[in-house]
Amino acid sequence: MKILAAVALGVLVVHSASLHADFSYSETTQVTGGSMLGMMKMAGAFNKQARQIGEPVVSTVSIQGNRMSHVSPDRTQIIDLDAETITDIDTLKHQYTVTTFAQMKQQMEAAMERAKAQQQKSGAASGDQPSTTDVKFQIHVKNTGQSKDVSGLSADESILTMTMDATDKSSGQTGSMAITNDMWLAKEIPGYDEVKEFYRKFALKMGTVFSSVISPAMLAQYRGAGQGMADMAEEMSKLKGTPVLQVMRMGMTTDGKPLPAASEAPLPPSDANPPMPSAGEVAQQSASSAIASSLPFGLGGFGHKKKADPPPADANANANAATGSAQPTSGVLMETNTQITSFSRTVNEANFVIPAGFKQVQVKSAN
Repeated sequence: MKILAAVALGVLVVHSASLHADFSYSETTQVTGGSMLGMMKMAGAFNKQARQIGEPVVSTVSIQGNRMSHVSPDRTQIIDLDAETITDIDTLKHQYTVTTFAQMKQQMEAAMERAKAQQQKSGAASGDQPSTTDVKFQIHVKNTGQSKDVSGLSADESILTMTMDATDKSSGQTGSMAITNDMWLAKEIPGYDEVKEFYRKFALKMGTVFSSVISPAMLAQYRGAGQGMADMAEEMSKLKGTPVLQVMRMGMTTDGKPLPAASEAPLPPSDANPPMPSAGEVAQQSASSAIASSLPFGLGGFGHKKKADPPPADANANANAATGSAQPTSGVLMETNTQITSFSRTVNEANFVIPAGFKQVQVKSAN
């Protein structure tokens, strides 16, 4: 997930000269709402990790030349562009893995082969034939004109919304999902150009890996996917500055409507104990998750027929009305809050070193 996010961020970055200076900052991420949070809290009675799902996680991100480290309480990831490796360190198990970019490519190719075999096994059209799936993307960036102070920085608000509707024309089954990212962007942060430059180079490296696996011909199988990617690049070019605060929502959507942004329709407090979703809601959530995980390797998992049942009445509709918002938030599966602070021109060298005594384990085979 972090790798894909880094590649997406590369779309935002213009070409710039490599400065090769040290830079670091803190990143705090927290799951702040959504129906999935309520489910995880209930599961927390039996699972320690589930109990911790809503707690903030503070990480340190460091850049040193062509290396980036992302250090969290339980794990560390080191990306080395020169060596073309990603090292994942598990501080709890005292072990680590090293994955090369070439291995990533092999894993993706193996995953594609498995998906193709599954399609053929289930009687779907072969990969050489046009897909019967229509994919409709709607991507928009709105600069709201609102500003506020975020950790001592003046930040302007931009809201990115993306909806994706997929329909299998042969069966009439449909699936839909939406992502809304409410971003507060600071115009200039001294030293942050190092981060942008790293992500630009990382995106180029990953582009080389992905382009040999995800070909234009593959994207062409899913009507609308290619245009959706082009629209995304165009819309994201409207974002100006560094996102110092982001509130991202992911969930279900109907009739192509985007999820409301956090500033437009706040969710209830996470301790409000939202009701467990019904079986119908879980089925729709599963359909959305299936679509999100399958693109562009295949769109086989759809949850309902041509006309999806509308989401249940928003339990917080009255609260939204009281605040002047008529937008329902019941379709939000998960909301996360990410904020970056503590910018520095120095880095801790230990963040790029595998701790003594840690054992290397082999990356699991993709076969």
